Amino acid sequence: MGKTFNNQNSKTRGPLALYLSLPIISWAFYDFANTIFSSNINTVFFPFYMDEVLGTDEVRQQVASTFISYANAVASFFLVIFSPLFGVWIDNTGYKKRFIVWFASISILFTFMMGVFGGLHINVNYSGVPLSLFLVVISFVIAKFFFNSSLVFYDSMMGDLGTKEEMPLISGFGVAVGYLGTICGLLVYLLVSDGDFHRAFIPTAILYLIFSLPLFFFMKDKPVPKEQRRKIKFFEGYKEIFQTFKEMKKYKAIFTFMIAYFFLNDAIATTIAMMAVYATAIVGFTSSQFIVLYLVSTISTVIGSMIFGYVAKSIGSKRSVTIVAIIMIIALFIAVFATAQWMFWIAGSLFGVSLGSMWVTSRTLIIELSPEEKRGQFFGLFAFSGKVSSIIGPALYGTITLLLKDYGTIASRTALGSLIILTIIGLIIHLQVKPVKNR
Repeated sequence: MGKTFNNQNSKTRGPLALYLSLPIISWAFYDFANTIFSSNINTVFFPFYMDEVLGTDEVRQQVASTFISYANAVASFFLVIFSPLFGVWIDNTGYKKRFIVWFASISILFTFMMGVFGGLHINVNYSGVPLSLFLVVISFVIAKFFFNSSLVFYDSMMGDLGTKEEMPLISGFGVAVGYLGTICGLLVYLLVSDGDFHRAFIPTAILYLIFSLPLFFFMKDKPVPKEQRRKIKFFEGYKEIFQTFKEMKKYKAIFTFMIAYFFLNDAIATTIAMMAVYATAIVGFTSSQFIVLYLVSTISTVIGSMIFGYVAKSIGSKRSVTIVAIIMIIALFIAVFATAQWMFWIAGSLFGVSLGSMWVTSRTLIIELSPEEKRGQFFGLFAFSGKVSSIIGPALYGTITLLLKDYGTIASRTALGSLIILTIIGLIIHLQVKPVKNR
């Protein structure tokens, strides 16, 4: 169970043997678990809750969008501060599961507290905003920070599960299983119907915990021997990043991709956070219609994840990322100019394909580009790049909706349109990546 298959001379297993491996199943179930959090809290019910409490007219709907955007940006800001340290912890200690257990548990606790605070009836308001909403937002920021932190260790764990040739299939399997978690998680909609969306938070925390247990109990860490460890200081991660930046010529391909990913993830993170409010406030979906749309988008994500695992294995991860970025541009373009719900159905399905596939192809490309002894550090940098962009994208979106709030729906369409520009920039930079063969 604790065996590592990253020896390049190991025999490549068939897909069925790969997917039925207990370590890989346990690892994939954590993707199932954290995707329940990501979809229920980040994408659906937290935005619905904010819109329910704040969005009483067109102008306040834009204010709700700003609130959601800035909450996501703050959570990402804290991850940017700590993610370099996480990479050092991985390489120095070998502990991955141990940190996932702690970080996921804290995320689960504060997801639970979101439900507790959301159900409070406190007659205290600040500028018309209830105190309970502030408490929910603070809990959301903490829960999302620790959720995102656990993913740094989770992603780096993938390199221990198979050979380089198996990575695309393992990554695709993990993402596909993960997005099945979306379907499971959305069952809590039966508890909230079209109102009282805070009631979705506590069931989400329970599901998050249940499906994290296989990784908690069946995965094993491979710690670095104590005599090989060194004392870690807080700023050491930043020193190593600075040192790695000084060696950029040696790792030019991976640095180029991380810059590209910065812009690509900008669009992804912001769309995930804002799609529920955009679909309901701008395109006219009811909450129940959006749930159906989101389910269809999720099915597209699962299918896209599995397919692009094979596509990446066939044509390479770099070309696969290029295709995914083009699909994402098309999806965003349709969403910006959608005047009827059927147009948003197309946009949602295409974005679903691009979302899952970007996770599959980007994680695999990081493993292809990074030397094994620096993999933890590069996954820390990967998170660093992604989460810096997760500040910029939502902050940009929220600022545009705030500045243009008096123009109603035009504010959100303009904000979403800015993401097309970011994706195109990311694609152009990605095309400059030149992988080093036989690393």
